[in-house]
Amino acid sequence: MKYIFQLSGWYLLLAISMVGCANQIDKDGQAGGGTATIFNAKWAENKLWDDGLAEVAIYAAERTIYNKQRTFDYTLITVKEDFNKQYNVKTDDYKRNDLYPVMKVNAFCRIPTDNYPYHFLTSLFFKRQDSAKLYKLTSSSQEWCGNTFKAINATGNKYQFSFNSYWDNQGAGEFNLDNDIVFEDQLPYTLRSLKFKHGLTFRLPVAELIQTNKASKPNITQGTFTVNQVKDTSGKLTWSVNLAFTPEKQNTYLFAADYPHILLRQTTWDGRTLALKEVKRYAYWQH
Repeated sequence: MKYIFQLSGWYLLLAISMVGCANQIDKDGQAGGGTATIFNAKWAENKLWDDGLAEVAIYAAERTIYNKQRTFDYTLITVKEDFNKQYNVKTDDYKRNDLYPVMKVNAFCRIPTDNYPYHFLTSLFFKRQDSAKLYKLTSSSQEWCGNTFKAINATGNKYQFSFNSYWDNQGAGEFNLDNDIVFEDQLPYTLRSLKFKHGLTFRLPVAELIQTNKASKPNITQGTFTVNQVKDTSGKLTWSVNLAFTPEKQNTYLFAADYPHILLRQTTWDGRTLALKEVKRYAYWQH
């Protein structure tokens, strides 16, 4: 099974009138009832992900590097894999008795600049039954000044964050983060599993972008998420998710109305944009 979209141009969003909140914010700033009331735990259990293929989405992207807006292609790959518990990576032996399913999201780009290119690859992993909870992340960057590698692993009630970079004071080390956070890098995947409803509002602590060439401890900000149903220029319904860190710092994510709710467009407060060019399902690892 293959499916392909072609999107030509930007979306003009026409907001539909509010119909009330599906989930009120409680006194502690979290969505009442916890993430189970917000996200569909069975989102990744759909048989679509059992076809042995990967969803490969290509975006027209922009990002500011060296004070200039750069244009490039950005690839998001989403696929189900089987991990083994011994090594906590994709298995080569499917007869093992310690296998468990995960969803992998690879985010890759090559960004040209005036003197040399930047390369970023971030791999995010989620247990199949929980699209809202990051299980494992690795992120690397390479450019002519050096390379940086970061790894995040869920361990008990903490995330263990280890790093190695070429930056002063960030040469090598590790620290812990509380595990009640979400990472900005996971939102193009995790928000697809929302129980979409017009007017849904909730708050979650969000760790800033990991896909950078630095290895400093990420800032964590309480973000307010607001979901609305909107129309594109053709009148087709989509889902818009606005993330407000502060009144001045806001991200917007636009998703297709139908499952699997592919990310159509993203704009962030720091100048990063994504606009879907095409998406198809195939075994990208085969030649």
